[in-house]
Amino acid sequence: MIAPRARAPDFAAPDFAAPDLAAPDFAAPDLAHAVTTLGALGAEAQAWDDLTARAGDAHPYYGRHVMQAHVESGLVSPDLRVLVVRGGRGLEALLPFRLSYDICGLGRPLALPFVSPFVTATAPLVVAGPERPAVLAALVAGLRAASDGRPWRWPLLAVESPLGRDVCAALDAAGWARGEVGRFARPVLDRRSDHAAFLDGHPHRSRLKDLRRRQRRLAEAGVVTYAAATDGAALAGAVEGFLALEAAGWKGEAGSAMACRPAHAAFARAVFGPTPGPVRVRADTLSLDGRALAISLALVSGGTAYLLKTAYDEAARTLAPGLLLEAEIVRALHDDVFAGRLDSATMGDSPLESLYREREAVAEIVAVPGDVRRFVSLERRLRLARLEAEARSEAKRLLRRRPGGGARGIGP
Repeated sequence: MIAPRARAPDFAAPDFAAPDLAAPDFAAPDLAHAVTTLGALGAEAQAWDDLTARAGDAHPYYGRHVMQAHVESGLVSPDLRVLVVRGGRGLEALLPFRLSYDICGLGRPLALPFVSPFVTATAPLVVAGPERPAVLAALVAGLRAASDGRPWRWPLLAVESPLGRDVCAALDAAGWARGEVGRFARPVLDRRSDHAAFLDGHPHRSRLKDLRRRQRRLAEAGVVTYAAATDGAALAGAVEGFLALEAAGWKGEAGSAMACRPAHAAFARAVFGPTPGPVRVRADTLSLDGRALAISLALVSGGTAYLLKTAYDEAARTLAPGLLLEAEIVRALHDDVFAGRLDSATMGDSPLESLYREREAVAEIVAVPGDVRRFVSLERRLRLARLEAEARSEAKRLLRRRPGGGARGIGP
């Protein structure tokens, strides 16, 4: 038994069927797109936070707190360009982006949404509600202007989410050509009425049985506790504990742990520090006799907790402390109702596939304004991008130093 928890206060083009989205009047005089920089946008803190709050289902990565943590840690320059749409209520949409040379650009630059090792979704930050189609139409016009008619290569887009579908529909309505380089299914979990409802009819009952067995074995070794922290000294301590725990394992030996890279460690301390604004943070810890066995760090926004990073004690790997912690987070989701959904934030195969019951399709797309297609076909761009993705995947497979870590390092 776990002790009572300490609660925190071949090349066929894909068939794209656009949703039934009425063509909006994107030329409305109160909507205008422009390009600014992160540094300049930082001076509009309240407007940025207001947009994040009004964006509803949008992810937190392009919110002010997370982007400024990137700047403070040196992971991105304040000169990074940001496409914005402004309207009568201020900021209505934004998308950080860069121009870069890319294989599917055939020697010419193209545009990409901002990504970092800590960004696992790239949909634009867009206001929710009936005005969203018009705002997205203005944003798409801005995409064309910001790239000077060049293509966009867009990774990590949840194409079957409401916002992802709306983004794709807006591109289609504006006459863009688009196709998928590839996609994967990311585990997500929607909160049920209670934890018993989550367990009822679970498709991987053998995994649940295995986790209960490991819980019993762990409890035989001492007092097992679970705690969540959302601010103050408890949160700061959990972040430092995470950095130490990750550095003590194979990632530390390989030099890829966050603590091994000053900018990454600085990012962790900045993003999981004080968080004025609509994005919240939390750390969940599973301990044995007061010693942390696994720590998970998450961002909470729009009713979803994005489980960004997990580290676990590799000496206890046979007990799967990372997965045991994930199971406790699922229980806390139902008992404490801190969010309506868990997003695994994984980038491919994950041990969470046997625990989380839902999936979200995450794709990489290439989108080309209509008047660019005559130079290089979309099909050729996609073929090159797929070849590059296959080569990258094979390189990662060959360079993998140690099996069993999982996409987020949560154990077997």
